[in-house]
Amino acid sequence: MRRIHNSNFVPRFNLGKWTWNKNLERLEFEPIKDAELEKLDYISTCGFKFNKTLNQLEELIFLQEFQRSELTHDADVILVQDIKNIVLFLAPSETITKDFVLFLHTFTVDRFLRALIIYFEYYLKMVEFVLIRRDEISGDKAQIQSEDTNEIKRIYSSYLTQHRLLLAREYSIIIAGDGEMKPYYHITPIVNISQSIKDKRFHETFLAFSTQMVWIAMHRRAYDYIDLEMYRLFRSEHFKLKRYAHINFTEAEANMLYGKNYKRVNYRAQNSPLIQELVNVSTENLPILWIGERKYRGTDLRIHQLELEYIVPDSQLTLIDVCHGILGHPKKIYNTLLNINWEEVRFQNYSQVYDPYQLVRQPALKIPRIDAEKIRKHAQKFDTYYHVRMQYERVSRAVIDKWCRRDAVIAYFTTEGMITNIVTRCERELERDSYGPSVEEITSKFLARKKLLRKL
Repeated sequence: MRRIHNSNFVPRFNLGKWTWNKNLERLEFEPIKDAELEKLDYISTCGFKFNKTLNQLEELIFLQEFQRSELTHDADVILVQDIKNIVLFLAPSETITKDFVLFLHTFTVDRFLRALIIYFEYYLKMVEFVLIRRDEISGDKAQIQSEDTNEIKRIYSSYLTQHRLLLAREYSIIIAGDGEMKPYYHITPIVNISQSIKDKRFHETFLAFSTQMVWIAMHRRAYDYIDLEMYRLFRSEHFKLKRYAHINFTEAEANMLYGKNYKRVNYRAQNSPLIQELVNVSTENLPILWIGERKYRGTDLRIHQLELEYIVPDSQLTLIDVCHGILGHPKKIYNTLLNINWEEVRFQNYSQVYDPYQLVRQPALKIPRIDAEKIRKHAQKFDTYYHVRMQYERVSRAVIDKWCRRDAVIAYFTTEGMITNIVTRCERELERDSYGPSVEEITSKFLARKKLLRKL
């Protein structure tokens, strides 16, 4: 939000908007007042202050130094790594440590964050359904609930439980401390002494980071509901640090949203709701625990649907007509902060017929069959012969090192570094005497890119 002085590379104006002055017949810039800037400057999550906006210089630094490279797979669409990058850039300095950055760029954490986004995509739909039904059954024109309505609610609740079960599986891998999670486990080997203070700080940081990830992935809407559910999932009701007066579910609504496995006991014996899901898994839901590991072979259509949503890459979700927040959406209709640009959307000519990213139709709950859950209990299961290997493109060590030095990089370009924007690139092209790179150099770069992005 700071005014930029003595810079030839950044426009010299603060955050604000352009308006047309009818009297003078010209465009005039109206900056946002300092009092309004303080309110818009950051959002507090788990005690950490994440920035909400960028000034022009910070945006150029992010685009030049920290944005995902065009040489990576699916560089033109939004992936989990893109949301991860913007949250890391907006995160406070005390959260950017080497261990935490390395932790975030592991395959296990990437799978967890994707499962978290998928869960909240369905959870927010369920919350909206609950609030709509609350209005329909109350007031002067209240509707009578039938047994079929209650059965559909139970089916929706079981569907949400299945998404929560997938999330619980990914979370249990992290807290178990095996494999690539071993360096971040809180118990010191051999002596078996828990590093409680360090683990608490690490957990709070990761929880705040995950909340920001989900909020951005959900088009920055329903922050209060996301924050409240994150507290419940990973802390339980006993350790809720923030309460929202306007969010108050009835007992019936809570049972529908939280599932039948959620139990609240004495805080000494309380487990997090995610672990409670793993303790009591119904027989028909057991194949869900192998989604993404083994190819399901059976007649349960619900398992096939969950498997399809989970194993299909984010860049190809449009092929199965599924929406997981902003994942898989083209970058050209979003700005640097991953806010949707509706003016750009209008030029894409989306309609009810052609709407691959569900921006016109809006994601909604599909009405299930009344006997959907009963049919699942009679589904046949067959032996599994195939293992699923999910594609994951690891971030280079140089990029991770740059993230660890984020503040130093920003300070360098703020004070003395050269930001290469379109103006400076054009000036350099005009000053250059050569005819450009040689044929050999162009050919070698093309072959290197072809080898990276194509399967041989």
